[in-house]
Amino acid sequence: MNKTINAALYEKHGNPADVLCVETRPWPMPAADEAVVKMSAAPINPADLNQIEGKYPVRPELPATPGFEGAGVIVELGTGVKNLTGGALVILPHNVGTWRDAVAVKADELVVVPDGIEPVQAAMLKINPLTAWRLLHDYVDLQKGDWLIQNAANSAAGRDVIQIAHELGYKTANVVRRAELIDELRAEGGDVVLVDGDNLRQEVKEATGGAPIHLGLNSVGGESALRLANCLAPGSTLVTFGAMSLQPLKIPNGLLIFKDLRFRGIWINKWYDNATKEQRMEAFRPLFEMAKSGLLKTKIEKAYPLSEAKAALAHAAQGKRSGKIIFEFGD
Repeated sequence: MNKTINAALYEKHGNPADVLCVETRPWPMPAADEAVVKMSAAPINPADLNQIEGKYPVRPELPATPGFEGAGVIVELGTGVKNLTGGALVILPHNVGTWRDAVAVKADELVVVPDGIEPVQAAMLKINPLTAWRLLHDYVDLQKGDWLIQNAANSAAGRDVIQIAHELGYKTANVVRRAELIDELRAEGGDVVLVDGDNLRQEVKEATGGAPIHLGLNSVGGESALRLANCLAPGSTLVTFGAMSLQPLKIPNGLLIFKDLRFRGIWINKWYDNATKEQRMEAFRPLFEMAKSGLLKTKIEKAYPLSEAKAALAHAAQGKRSGKIIFEFGD
């Protein structure tokens, strides 16, 4: 029985839809300390596209299989693996390449997902919800009723920030580019939702009753990030975790001199690599609880089989989507 898998591969950097192909590979064999995971689902994240383009800080040896995120079911255990069972749903680490039918992974790097969470949602808990959790915990000591502000609030990470903040009793001022998103994000728990523009500072002040805002979350850069910084109270922190506009942060000297703002950044893969297994689980536990109660559901615009990888990548590269593009792996 010579079982095989399909795996996405790129041999050179470039436009993802052009350089990615799908090839047949032998079925993975687990080493003593590994488990074989049959993939259930894997999203296409901006970082995946950046890595294929060669614009990401980590460049794997080529040819490489992309995919920083995904979930699947354990179908085989290496001889030395003790504390895992076959059939368990697990979240994969970000360094194995999830865009393939099955993969052998070091057993101690897998995170077991509790019952009651769909595999498709489990596949998307490790980057955006975990980033949102760290953004809300690692930079400013927020108390119930405190305000924070974020741009690109309709992104997957932005929606996670809204839902987690709402659960924890923090208030969110959410900045978007399209008015049709306002009602949607209010319904998900956003306290204030405003369309970005030159008058943002005044609009935020009016909408929040002039409350001090000590945390800003920036995933856009450029002028949008500067408008966020201008909404912050003195001594506050702006954390950058994305650069959708591809524009640098230009900070006027006065914001540093007179407002003493702090500018920080987060790269969740780095946090994950540096965290102990206990620290990772400590962050996953509340996220699992929220997911079980129906929160943190990432919106999906379309699911593709791996065989249609080129079409999926072209779709993922489009702006103004209503949700994630994902790969679903059938039998």
